Amino acid sequence: MEQREDIGTRDDLVKYRLKTAKDDLRAARLLFDANEYKAANNRAYYAIFRAVNAVHAMDGKAYRRHEDAIANFNKEYVKAEIFPRKIGRKITQAEEIRHASDYDDFYIATLEEAAEQIETAEELIEMIESYCVNRMEEAGND
Repeated sequence: MEQREDIGTRDDLVKYRLKTAKDDLRAARLLFDANEYKAANNRAYYAIFRAVNAVHAMDGKAYRRHEDAIANFNKEYVKAEIFPRKIGRKITQAEEIRHASDYDDFYIATLEEAAEQIETAEELIEMIESYCVNRMEEAGND
């Protein structure tokens, strides 16, 4: 699916998605501090998902389904070694944990698990923001 071009620029969309990723990460930290680990897992995952979608916006792409966004990120960016394979595995794990936290009856999220999800979100957002800023700067220099 292609991005609409009539509402802002691609750069605007990338910046917006990075901001929402950071907002979700901030919410994850607040929930973590309140010992709400399931909810922290959810927000950390959404921070990851929105950051992944910021990268897709760089190429004018958008995906409605989470699994499509992540699969295409892994195919286009992780497999191509733009981002490390390790982060691709962490994203997949975060998606599985978020799903369990949100939908599995009697799932118990732990402090360690939630901390790991938040750490993954922080790491990914930092990588993606750097990547996107560099690409925007390169595009501006052409």
